Amino acid sequence: MTMEEGFEKNGMDREEIFSKAVRAGKRTYFFDVKSTKGNDYYLTITESKKRFGDDGKFFYEKHKLFLYKEDFEKFAEGFSEAIAHIKSISPIVEETTEYTSEAPKSESGFSDVSFEDLDK
Repeated sequence: MTMEEGFEKNGMDREEIFSKAVRAGKRTYFFDVKSTKGNDYYLTITESKKRFGDDGKFFYEKHKLFLYKEDFEKFAEGFSEAIAHIKSISPIVEETTEYTSEAPKSESGFSDVSFEDLDK
């Protein structure tokens, strides 16, 4: 059992408050705001990549980060500083339509996110 599974099975993974899926090329990022039993909020950031096994069947490789509210400010400062540094040393790259900050919308107006991308 992973730490993540233990965290969720112990009842700590309570109510989902907000969720945002961001598709970026071959990856999908999920930003999920949740609350603990004590009504503290935390953020999970999940990176999901579609991979193919040796048998030719696909699976989703996921990496998850838990970010707690007492760390939000320092995390945001470090993240912003790292992005600014990358932008200062990298050549300017025009955005392509392949990368988007929002999941495609269906005719109903809801995001077209595959449930295969979500944790089971």
